Amino acid sequence: MNGRGIFTVNQLSYTFRPRRRAKRLAAKPEKYHHSLKALALREQKIHFIGNPQLRIDGTPVFFDVESLPDRDFYYLVGIHLEKGNECPKDHSLWADSLSDERRIWSDFLAILSTIENPVLIHYGSFETKFLKKMCDRYGSPPEGTAAAEAIASSLNLLSLIFAKVYFPSYSNGLKENARFLGFEWTDTMAGGLQSIAWRHLWEESNDSTFQEKLIAYNTDDCAALSLIARTLSQLTNRDVGVGDTPVLTAAMIDADALEENQTSKWRPFKGPISDLEKINLAARWDYQRDRVFVRSGTANRRVTRQSKRRQHAHRAQKVVVLNAPRACPRCQKKWRKKGRPQSRTVQDLVFGKDSIKRRIIRYVAQTYCCRSCRYEYGVNELRLHGRNWGWNILAYFIYHVVALRIPQLTVQHSLNRLFGCYLVRSSLNQFKIRASGIYLDTKAKILDRIISGSLIHADETRANIKGQSAYVWVLTSLTEVVYILTESREGEIVQQLLKSFKGVLVSDFYAAYESIECPQQKCLIHLMRDLNDEMLNNPFDQEAKLIGVRFAALLRPIVETIDLRGLKAHFLRKHLREVERFYGFLDGSELNSDVASKLKQRFNKNRDKLFTFLRYDGVPWNNNNAEHAVKAFAGLRDVIAGSSTKKGIDEYLTLLSISETCKYRGIDFLDFLRSGERDVATFALNRRGSKC
Repeated sequence: MNGRGIFTVNQLSYTFRPRRRAKRLAAKPEKYHHSLKALALREQKIHFIGNPQLRIDGTPVFFDVESLPDRDFYYLVGIHLEKGNECPKDHSLWADSLSDERRIWSDFLAILSTIENPVLIHYGSFETKFLKKMCDRYGSPPEGTAAAEAIASSLNLLSLIFAKVYFPSYSNGLKENARFLGFEWTDTMAGGLQSIAWRHLWEESNDSTFQEKLIAYNTDDCAALSLIARTLSQLTNRDVGVGDTPVLTAAMIDADALEENQTSKWRPFKGPISDLEKINLAARWDYQRDRVFVRSGTANRRVTRQSKRRQHAHRAQKVVVLNAPRACPRCQKKWRKKGRPQSRTVQDLVFGKDSIKRRIIRYVAQTYCCRSCRYEYGVNELRLHGRNWGWNILAYFIYHVVALRIPQLTVQHSLNRLFGCYLVRSSLNQFKIRASGIYLDTKAKILDRIISGSLIHADETRANIKGQSAYVWVLTSLTEVVYILTESREGEIVQQLLKSFKGVLVSDFYAAYESIECPQQKCLIHLMRDLNDEMLNNPFDQEAKLIGVRFAALLRPIVETIDLRGLKAHFLRKHLREVERFYGFLDGSELNSDVASKLKQRFNKNRDKLFTFLRYDGVPWNNNNAEHAVKAFAGLRDVIAGSSTKKGIDEYLTLLSISETCKYRGIDFLDFLRSGERDVATFALNRRGSKC
């Protein structure tokens, strides 16, 4: 924030702007607005976004747990019950030692069994872990009982508050939010760390004063939790079953309605006199351009010039005769008869050596009919050109949208302004549909060549389809790329695609690749980064650091050999001895730390897949080839921004497969599109032959 000139919470609060949530993001959780939190602090009022709903169908049971984290020992469970007009009831379940933990869990379940339709309510994930651990240690209540259902559907109030309700406090802690509502603890010094100190003092002295302080602190936590629940219920004006006791709250502000109260010189004009509002509407810019200026005669000359230009657009400026093949494409016989010539006039682009011009071109095709198989041909070349737009305009559009990641509307404005094409938005989608349909066979051939090859790099990434998550799988060789869309990250599709692949598969450590029966090379860059993160997160773990040092000492000379000799097994096999020494070091080491033990287990699990590249020619030691292809889709995904359907994403992926394959082969994507060729490999071969 400092880089933007924001240095205080007060300054940050003025940056909040309520925005209408896009429909494509309806399935995603609301993001956290730091600026709205700052606004709540400035105004000292509760702000909320959307419609937070607290639904409690039953009797609320507010509970809080105290523990000693270093011993993983839960010694106090507090329960607070409020039902109708009855007086609140509090239960404090105390454990003197670890052996009493089972007893307080049994007492907790017994209390739940006496409550009609109990609903467990807590604050934060600490109590969620408590319920899970107790069920694992001492057993869950019988299925179908009220206690079992309450544990399975416990309600975390913090999850309802986060990113939806903003209290004027510097954190979302229970104490900060409850104190804003006017609640105060019996002991003002009470807190999580203080409770641990009190427990240790009680164990040392057996002084009941410390036990009483802990029970009072725990009881206050449950009462504060009840207060926050009643406050949240007021946001939706819904009775949550916690009684009719009035709740001490400040004013609550709907953040979505703040736009109406923002003071800005561009705010909507509203006044007590309706005639003034109508007069203000008549002064709008587009109103004057479309109605006032036209009726005044100001825009007549511009409209006339446009209409004349459109009339002139139907006159052909160039005639192109398309040559039909000499032999029948179906039976390859040359015995044919002429049909009627056909023509089509379209707007197209003419590419010069250093220029691009828009021209009206009439394409003429002589049709033929094979006397042997009665197949008509020649007209297919004419069908390549649309009814109004030529192939070069389509190629120019696809190149900018797919290869350069420029939004469709931007390309539309560019073509209309620079070339006077008068493209409409519906034509843009038709361009994409038309091009993807033509290149479906091209994509299929690329996939076949990749699967029949000797090397595949595989990776996957997330896609957004109208706010719903999907996944894109990327398969690449060193010269070709293909993208495949799936609804989930399940590996069945990629496993089915690669079931006949017998080359080397380079991938990350995702488990979906494990069942593919072929030699595999795991990405050592991924492993190196994970190893580095473990050492950074555990700077005092000498065993983990030793593994990192030995792995770096193993990998560095291998990389130096690759830089000097390339990916040739003849020169890389010598490093297999160092690999065996490294694993001998791991097998002979007695590791005590959890981090080092997990690293050792990971190295041993992938022992046959970490150094496969030392035994094969042309196999990289990392998966950067696939990751580069993933970045290409990520750039296109940012431009699409979740606005496309599944069919639209599939069309984009078909064209992106062609674009990236051209890039991997060193071919210009625009040249390939303009050529009309359907096979990238054939086009690359012809280009190479023409240069020779």
